[in-house]
Amino acid sequence: MKKFIVLFAMLGLLTSCSLDDNNSDSYSYHVLPVESYVVPANFKLGQTYEITLKYQKPTACYVFEGIYFSKNLNTRTIAVQASVNDDQICTQEVPALSETKFNFNVTSTGSYIFKFYKGTDTDGKDIFEDVEIPVVD
Repeated sequence: MKKFIVLFAMLGLLTSCSLDDNNSDSYSYHVLPVESYVVPANFKLGQTYEITLKYQKPTACYVFEGIYFSKNLNTRTIAVQASVNDDQICTQEVPALSETKFNFNVTSTGSYIFKFYKGTDTDGKDIFEDVEIPVVD
């Protein structure tokens, strides 16, 4: 009899938890352009520098998700990642510029090239603003 009760209790637990949630929200993820940035004029090997990015959210419904950061040798490509709840109703008011920062560690000599994502052109091609920052002694 105890085994029978335990079996029904376990069956009840399994059927009460459904993975099929009809209230699930749908999110989409976007890469936002960097409107402006603050970088030093030069770097020193072994030092860490704070880099500031300003970006524009299309509406107040967008949520900052992080910084897109890709590296290839001494080239760094940078953009802002955001998400938005597709089911949320947003006003068309454009919020003020948002700001985020990250620390950059200088680990090699030469120059670093930062490619800040600026959006797309009329043909849909990505646009970048390149900034070269030399590493000095």
